[in-house]
Amino acid sequence: MRVFADMWAYLSDGANWAGSDGIAALLGQQLLLTLTALLMAMVVGLPVALWLGHLGRGGFLAINISNVGRAIPTFALLALLVVAPWPGTGELGPYGRAGLATLIALTLFALPPIITNSYVAMREVAPEVREAARGMGMTGVQQFWRVELPLGLPLVVSGLRLALVQVWATATIAALVAGPGLGQVITDGFFRSNYGKGIAGALVVAAVALVLELVAALVQRAVDPSRRGTPSGGHTDALSVTGATVEQPAESVG
Repeated sequence: MRVFADMWAYLSDGANWAGSDGIAALLGQQLLLTLTALLMAMVVGLPVALWLGHLGRGGFLAINISNVGRAIPTFALLALLVVAPWPGTGELGPYGRAGLATLIALTLFALPPIITNSYVAMREVAPEVREAARGMGMTGVQQFWRVELPLGLPLVVSGLRLALVQVWATATIAALVAGPGLGQVITDGFFRSNYGKGIAGALVVAAVALVLELVAALVQRAVDPSRRGTPSGGHTDALSVTGATVEQPAESVG
């Protein structure tokens, strides 16, 4: 119980939140690392996965290559990048010491859920919906933007949601190479046998992870085409929901 009392005392002391080495500043640094790595993973992974899913080719190879990242511990990859001639341990603006190495490691960690979910999202669009889009005279590009992507967007966002929370929690490893983030609080606390401080840092990481999960879940719900554009008491077909045609009630059975 003494450890939890020390944790509460650390968190309730305003001095531990203020300043360049305070919890608030370290939280902002870790959030910057997380969002930058997620953005880099989106730029690299989304176009490839979505287009391969649209074409229906190369997905097995792309998914399995990306999943290699699941088998390599992120800290091991970071250690290799830090000792290599490039990117090494050089400072990178607000990302601190070994900033580029940390970003690369976190980006590679974020790629598997993004690539897998985005590819599967495109392939799960019903064949009859694709056929209906082609029957309307849509080109392949129009079919992708107006039908496949809107219908697959919830699953795409689900992959981003998973990557966001995972990268946020993993970004604490930056402290192991003297980088920024809340990992500094955790490592310093346990290194100095100040377990209350270490647990306090871990608790802040967990709390922010829950907030990020909630926000991402709300975004995923908001982009679901089945939750918008449908009049109460009726049903619409998939093309109507995506806005590809004028909304019309689907045929009733019987």
